[in-house]
Amino acid sequence: MPPKYNSFSSNRLPEAGTKRRWKPCILAGMSLGILSRSSRDRCFSFFLAAALSLLNPHVSAGQEPNAGQGMGVSTSGTHAAVLDNQKRPITAGGFVDTGPVVFQDITAQAGLAAWNHVMGSEKKQFILETVGSGVALLDYDNDGWLDIYVVNGSTYDALNGKADSPHAALFHNNHDGTFTDVAKQAGVTNNRWGFGVAVGDYDNDGWPDVYVTNFGKNRLYHNNHDGTFTDVAEKAGVALGGWSTGPTFGDYDGDGKLDLFVPGYVQYDIAHPPVPGSDVVAFSTCEFRGIKVMCGPRGLKGEQDHLFHNNGDGTFTDVSEKAGVSDKNGYYGLASVFVDLNNDGRVDLAVADDSTPNYLYINKNNGTFEDASYASGYALNEDGHETASMGIAVGDYRNNGLLDLYNTVFSDDYNPLYRNDGDGNFTEVSYSMGIAEWTIPFLGWGTVFLDFDNDGWKDLLVANGHVYPEVDKSDWGTTFKQRPLLMHNVKGKFELMPAVTGSALASVYAGRGLAYGDLFNDGKIDAVINQLAGPPAVLRNVSADKNHWIAFKLVGGPKSPRDAVGAAVYVTAGVIRRRDDVLSGGSFASSNDQRVHFGLGESATADAVEIHWPSGVIQKLTSSLPADRYYTLEEGKTPVPQTQGNAKP
Repeated sequence: MPPKYNSFSSNRLPEAGTKRRWKPCILAGMSLGILSRSSRDRCFSFFLAAALSLLNPHVSAGQEPNAGQGMGVSTSGTHAAVLDNQKRPITAGGFVDTGPVVFQDITAQAGLAAWNHVMGSEKKQFILETVGSGVALLDYDNDGWLDIYVVNGSTYDALNGKADSPHAALFHNNHDGTFTDVAKQAGVTNNRWGFGVAVGDYDNDGWPDVYVTNFGKNRLYHNNHDGTFTDVAEKAGVALGGWSTGPTFGDYDGDGKLDLFVPGYVQYDIAHPPVPGSDVVAFSTCEFRGIKVMCGPRGLKGEQDHLFHNNGDGTFTDVSEKAGVSDKNGYYGLASVFVDLNNDGRVDLAVADDSTPNYLYINKNNGTFEDASYASGYALNEDGHETASMGIAVGDYRNNGLLDLYNTVFSDDYNPLYRNDGDGNFTEVSYSMGIAEWTIPFLGWGTVFLDFDNDGWKDLLVANGHVYPEVDKSDWGTTFKQRPLLMHNVKGKFELMPAVTGSALASVYAGRGLAYGDLFNDGKIDAVINQLAGPPAVLRNVSADKNHWIAFKLVGGPKSPRDAVGAAVYVTAGVIRRRDDVLSGGSFASSNDQRVHFGLGESATADAVEIHWPSGVIQKLTSSLPADRYYTLEEGKTPVPQTQGNAKP
């Protein structure tokens, strides 16, 4: 990156502690009983860290809580303040006057500024008030244009019936750059303390349904095909209770019906909140860098996870224990995604856990999963520590057909990038890629791989925002509201895009949920951030690139989910073969546009298209397709060009 665009060039970040490079060694730690398979060798320090974590998931593996970590969250330690040339914290500074503008915040023009996210009080005294909520981009009325569903929180008075409940928003796309909130008419206001959202056509009727997680019972909104929804969670058996977070739909057993995974966060009782020294908190005091803050998640009891099998009759059965994904350790789950990580045609399951090891479950193709969290390399970061993981981005950033994973974490730590080495094995490469130090002052949440300039290489976007209001009164070099980070993929290497004054990358948000999609059908990928205690942020892609693109709405056949969730699509243009998957969930508590999108660079055609359907069918298109348009592609049939918006007929 040219120095003039490097927002961090004025003040080099300190080292993030000792980084261990993994080297082959004898599996002496096998006797510890940590690993469920021996696909990779790990050094002794790795096994020691893993053992400590398993013995006590509430204490960071390999280290005791210190003044930097505080008593409740896992970080890599204390880091010096990072300031820009004007002595501003880099999280709300480092702006430049010139440079490429990628995103513009058009929230007001689009008509979303009047809606406001609410979650507890401004003081954020308890963890329930700080986590925030997700966002989903979906075409709920099948008119060919993406709509926006934004989850809302609640207040203590609303829970006690003393005040009206804040409501979620469903912003209908008016096809003219504006949106109208129709949540009340559609019946999806939720009116509960909301957190996560996943989109999936669970009954295969061709219309997207919406699952919303809450503190309290969850909602399953069935699409009625007329612009309205009906909550069928109780009848379907997926209402749960407790505190659920970032869900995901996926057909884990290959029966053509979408199943549902719901991670749990912490066990929380409104009547007995986690006050330091109480019987629900493991610590006598809750501090971060010597300042008293709200307690959690470490020190609190974790909520278990749930996998619901789709029975095909509108109901689900909880098979968490049988499938081996119930989270008996009681880790703090925040995000999850069903995705085929080892290319065997069956979706695996990744779960981002806060301040405890991450889970990676490999699908055994018999209705159960193998816990490969440690053996895969995904449980911990390169230093052998668990991280306070918030969100998951999934994407093939090297264009080699293997899906990589990127996690967002707490401030005073770096966001790890897990490179897929094949067969479900990963190597954490943030430091070797040169992208670790950029993220240390930031507290990341929603994150996605997306190709913002259609050059054919997937970039990284991260929404950031702190949980402690106290940071604005500190000299730690961080802030409560923080700017997003965009990393440009230059043929497998990332460069940090400049925060150009006046653009969305130079705006600060209390960022939480993040979803991407082409909101305006112009072939450019946009994004929406759900803020904590603020309006959502609509980031319109205004990149000046002139590259070509192609996109598909997939429709599964009788043996695949109708919305094709779990399908993998490969597009070849020139000498590069690119991959994109139809997914539900991921990011942080959010769900992205389920149309697969490919930047083609200078290529005006897609020379070859190959679809790996969830049914196991591999479909290859026999002729090239003109670029710069959307196609509807039904399993086994010829693609049909769409005509909505700016897509060319």
